[in-house]
Amino acid sequence: ASLLLMAGIMVTVGLCRRLTRRRLRSHQRLCAFVLEMFSTFQICACTNELCLLGNVEPKPHTALTLTYGFTVLHGLTLTGSTCNPCGTLQPMWGGGISVKMGGLKIGAQFMAAVLARMFMHFIWSLEMAEPHFGALSQSCGNPMQTTEMQAFCIELLFSVVFQLTILRVESVNPKYKVHLIALLITMLVYAGGNLTGAIFNPALAFSLHANCFYDKFLSYSLVYWIAPSLGKFLILYV
Repeated sequence: ASLLLMAGIMVTVGLCRRLTRRRLRSHQRLCAFVLEMFSTFQICACTNELCLLGNVEPKPHTALTLTYGFTVLHGLTLTGSTCNPCGTLQPMWGGGISVKMGGLKIGAQFMAAVLARMFMHFIWSLEMAEPHFGALSQSCGNPMQTTEMQAFCIELLFSVVFQLTILRVESVNPKYKVHLIALLITMLVYAGGNLTGAIFNPALAFSLHANCFYDKFLSYSLVYWIAPSLGKFLILYV
């Protein structure tokens, strides 16, 4: 049921993106905003569901396999979207897009993060699958299983590795690039998922752990917002 749910989300988002391109072709900024919102919604909603499948046996093979598979699907279906505020900073810094357009995309990403969280809470309340039972009773899932400083350094390092890889594989054939990126993300999740969740995406972190931001805003904003953004600026500076 969880896999069918995620597949349904991807199909629906694909149809909405195609409709958006047709209807809003003449409105460039609005079209970019809506496309970014739909794309980020897909990633946040699917990742929320994947987090519930992390304890499915055999562990961690099932979770890692699903992470790799759905990352490949996201890469193939969401071409042209960054779905990550840190990824939007690069073209803003290089002058590829205006500050206003970059701000619109980042706003769309966080709006999609909130909408995905609300949508998944509604789906979980229906209890259509076994992993949904009791999902709403969890307050802060507390993905930070280490000290705040270590978590900050891990998310900073992972952001640097991920964003640097994105820059290095730009010239690779898209058919292979999406698998390289998916493999990297899976490796990072395996390496640090039990310590910080290995998120390195501010919008996705807020969607996954909104309650944690409410309870410990300073700690979680430092680790999951400032650390990935700082990693991106370090790469741009170098």
